Order: sequence, then structure tokens, then C-alpha cells
Amino acid sequence: MASLKELRNRIASVKATQKITKAMQMVAAAKLRRAQSAAEAARPYATRMEAVLANLATALKGRDGGPPLMVGTGKGDVHLLVVCTGERGLAGAFNSAIVRLAREHVNRLLADGKQVKILCVGKKGFDQLKRLYAPLIIDLIEFRGIRQLSFGHAETVAAKILGLFADGAFDVATLFFSRFRSVISQIPTAQQIIPATIPAETPSQAAALGGAVYEYEPDEAEILTELLPLNIAVQAFKALLENQASFYGAQMSAMDNATRNAGDMINRLTLKYNRTRQAMITKELIEIISGAEAV
Repeated sequence: MASLKELRNRIASVKATQKITKAMQMVAAAKLRRAQSAAEAARPYATRMEAVLANLATALKGRDGGPPLMVGTGKGDVHLLVVCTGERGLAGAFNSAIVRLAREHVNRLLADGKQVKILCVGKKGFDQLKRLYAPLIIDLIEFRGIRQLSFGHAETVAAKILGLFADGAFDVATLFFSRFRSVISQIPTAQQIIPATIPAETPSQAAALGGAVYEYEPDEAEILTELLPLNIAVQAFKALLENQASFYGAQMSAMDNATRNAGDMINRLTLKYNRTRQAMITKELIEIISGAEAV
């Protein structure tokens, strides 16, 4: 049985940890507001970009020689997985959920006889993936010292992807990130970005463009050649912002749970301390009384 001193030390240690987790929860809550606003502000631009691309792609249907970023290489042998995770931990299952989705994708591709290459964006994803797929990882992009993400950081990721595609290093690229839904819900997402997955134009997209029919100058193929690389950067920026909001939401929930658990542990240890102290006092009284009766 633990001594009173050991119990006091452990209670003090848990209380110190509880103060840290409570402080981290408050910091995550403050940062979440800004990150959530940034992620929500980026969604309409990405949606509008998809609407424009869908309209342009519809006009190109039936033509030959479309932009490579839209039509691809014509093969699907080599896949690039761009796995975006956080730079830090203490966020519950946030990083693990993204890595799990990427791992399932890797295993499925390898089982189909495909070649897989992994580009890690974020240290935590790299640390987990290198345990099983170290030979498949071609590079790591870190933003550890960055306090506020900007479009320039997304352009760094996009430039790496476009450079690899221009060198013929892969045929298909898929982006992995966590889409922010709420503080307690983040959805691991896989989005194919090369070749671009352009859905058929829907009524809502047509409404986004004003319901009008546009004639483009220069022609659609030339505009797509300019817009598709920009779309890679836009999708990467959206993924980074969604990830950041998801990270702070997951960290806020994890630290709240840790604070509550620390409180429960303090209560249990305090009860155990009081019972042990009472047992020792009772034992000493019994010894005193027994000694007095013996005299």
C-alpha cells in the first residue's frame, strides 16, 4: 500500500497536470475561433472554383488534347498520396484518423499491384507512416514554426506536387486531410486532385455562375491550363485550413476530457489518502490502548 507521502506527491502531480490541460484547453478554444473562421471563409472560394472548372470542363467534352492536370496521363500505375496532418500531438485521434485512412488506401493500392509514393505534410503523420511505409515516403513538408497559415504555404505544397507531376513521378494524386464539422466531429477525407475530379455541373453550380452561358476568351483549354495549377493550390490551402480547425477542435475536446479525468483521479486519490490516514491513526490508537492495558 502506498504511503501518505507517496499519495500526497501523486495528488500534487495530478493537480499540476490538470492545470496544464486546462490551460491548453483554453488556448485551443481561443485559437479554434480564428481557425474555424478561416476554414469556413475558404469553402465558398473552393466551391466557386469547382463551379468554374465544371463549366469549363463541360465545354471541352468531346474534344481531344485536354490539359494533363484534368485528363491525367492515361495511366493509373503510380499513385501519390499527400497526407496532411498536424505538427503536434495531444489532440486525441485527430492525426491517427487521417493516417488510418491513408494506410487503408495504401494497402488497397498495393494489393491491386499499384506503385505508391507518399508526401507527408506535417510531422505527426510522417512519424506514424514511417514505421510501416518508410521506403514509400519521398518527402516531408513541415510548418512547425508557422503561427498562421497563409496561401503561400499551400503554394509550397502545390509546387512540390506539380513539380513531381511534371517529372512524370506519378499518375494519380490524392489529398488526405480532416474536414472540420464541429468541435467533437472531424471527418477524415480523401480527395483526388490529379487528374482533377470535376463533377457534372449541377443546378446549384449553375446558379453560382448566375445561370448564364459564358463564352470564354481565350478558349477553355487555355484557361484550364492556368486554372488547374491554381486549383491544386486552392485545394491544398483548404485542406490546411480544415486541418488546422480540426486540430484545435480535437485538442480542445481531448484537453477537456483530460481535465475531467484528472479531477476524477484527484478525488479518488484524496479519498484513498484520507482512508489510509484514518487507518494509520486508528492503528496507532489501538497500539496506545493495548500498551496502556498491558501496563
